[in-house]
Amino acid sequence: MTKNRNKQWAPFLEPNSLRYQLLSRSLFILSGLLLLIGVIQYFLMEQFLYRSKAESLLNLAVTVPYQVLEETETLPKNDKYVSALLSLRTPDIKYAFIDNDANVTELFANPSEGYSPRFPDNLYREILASGVCTFKYKILEGSGGKDYLAVLAPIKSPDQVQGIMQLSTPVGSMREVLFPQLIIFFSASALALIIGILTFVPVLRRTLNPLTCIEGTVERINAGNLDERLPVNQGQMEIDQLSAVFNGMLERLETSFKIEQEAGERMRRFVADASHELRTPLTSIHGFLEVLMRGAAANPEHLQKALKSMHGETERLNKLVNDLLYLARMDREPALFLQEADLEEIVHCMESQLLVLAGHRKVHFRVEPNVTATFDCDGMKQVILNLFQNAVQHTDPVDGEIEVTLSSLASGIELTIRDNGAGIAPEHVPHVFDRFYRIESSRTRKMGGAGLGLSITQSIVENHGGKIDVQSSVGSGTVFRVWIPKGS
Repeated sequence: MTKNRNKQWAPFLEPNSLRYQLLSRSLFILSGLLLLIGVIQYFLMEQFLYRSKAESLLNLAVTVPYQVLEETETLPKNDKYVSALLSLRTPDIKYAFIDNDANVTELFANPSEGYSPRFPDNLYREILASGVCTFKYKILEGSGGKDYLAVLAPIKSPDQVQGIMQLSTPVGSMREVLFPQLIIFFSASALALIIGILTFVPVLRRTLNPLTCIEGTVERINAGNLDERLPVNQGQMEIDQLSAVFNGMLERLETSFKIEQEAGERMRRFVADASHELRTPLTSIHGFLEVLMRGAAANPEHLQKALKSMHGETERLNKLVNDLLYLARMDREPALFLQEADLEEIVHCMESQLLVLAGHRKVHFRVEPNVTATFDCDGMKQVILNLFQNAVQHTDPVDGEIEVTLSSLASGIELTIRDNGAGIAPEHVPHVFDRFYRIESSRTRKMGGAGLGLSITQSIVENHGGKIDVQSSVGSGTVFRVWIPKGS
């Protein structure tokens, strides 16, 4: 249990941790506020005590009858006002009278107790002249280095100002009242800080719990689990927004990683397929050469047959290399000569060539007139030829039917090539445009081609800013649709 408790408190004791910094800075601010409150409270209470004492001294001063003040120099024992003056005497208050000549006379003077503190003479004269004291009290230093609270009260007769009564009292007793209050306040403040620490730590831990969850999730992601996502809707807007942003970034990273994996896999498959396609004709040529070197060259019939076969393999090899170079060029920097032309004329020009390729198959042309757009003529010829050859390869030589449709749309032109061949299984449809992809798993060449024609077609269409798609089902034939924007 002690180990778990130490583990819980460890983040709050680490100077670089967010918990430690939040806790220490919060306590620092709280301590500063409590100190400021204590100082303000001390001065306010001090002023309150001083004002209260000053008001009581002023009230006491005005009760002195002015007739008594006329006798202050002699104070005869039998004077009728002596008893009234003596009744005012308080042990902790010093009395002094200032006459009209600004002479100060101590009342009830006791040398052992010291004398009343003195104001400047010009202040006495000013008050005597105006009959008004502009302040309630002053803190003056008296004899013995003690501080006194002193008040001045002008004493007036019905006709004139008779003098000034000055009352002074030590402030030590009042400060003795303030000091225990100050101790109590700071003790209460220290207790409040301790309670604050004990209550703030679990609150802070709960408040930062979403960050702890994020930390754990990030550790799992760092371990390789890219499917993990940061928790959202934890009740803290800023952290939820941060989690949402990070989740978006993680989704993009995961997508990029998958794309990179797929690209790497395609590249490996491409290299393997290209190697296979290149090796097959080279192996065939090598085999024929070995046969010729063993003596078959002396036989004209065998020689002619071998040379014809090698010629065919070299043509296929040359076409494969040209297709690969064309694809590489289209991927790197498409070399298209775009111009506005009528695609109808292109189709009609190729009609005789397409009929020769079709053989005994039925071919239908449904071409709208004046189908103009901006395109590369050679590129579009290759698109039509590749799609038509694909239809020829996958339809019956006698019962096969191929339909070529060209129409104008509001946003572009659409070329459709439809056949009634065997169709394509659903699992193969998404891959028909992949390079070297052939539906026949045995890689037989009875259907012809190396699986690059549709890839080349897709590259040409996309470099025109267009789209190509395929619809097919087994036994129902296949439809290729090409859309090219008019303003490409």
